[in-house]
Amino acid sequence: MNNTITTIYPFSFLKHINLPLFMLKISAGFPSPADDWLEEPLDLNNLLVSNPPATFLLRVSGNSMKGACIDDGSILVVDRSKKATPGRIVVAAVNNELTVKRYIIEKGRGLLRPENEDYSDIPIDENTIIWGVVTGSVLVY
Repeated sequence: MNNTITTIYPFSFLKHINLPLFMLKISAGFPSPADDWLEEPLDLNNLLVSNPPATFLLRVSGNSMKGACIDDGSILVVDRSKKATPGRIVVAAVNNELTVKRYIIEKGRGLLRPENEDYSDIPIDENTIIWGVVTGSVLVY
């Protein structure tokens, strides 16, 4: 299945919550003893959102972007005010359906490239609209 967007939430839908941020780095290999040192509280809104009126959260369905760590069920932070430049991951409307892909220019032609070799590039044509730029992704388990 190709990645499609199943749900869109405006950023204003969220509440601001400050969460504690530990200074220690967590090991992804062998565990290390925990430090009790805390940094200033971290507000994920400030970390992920630079332009609240233009920012939306979208839920992803499908696995065409698994190579970019965007999995089925991921929630994307999308800023509609950012310019889509080559190499960025974008949300695009293709034939009136939203999809998430990497925007690239190849041989002078715009393409939407999946991050899964089981899927093909989508040529950008007059029926394609770049809807916004992905600025973050969260996978909720």
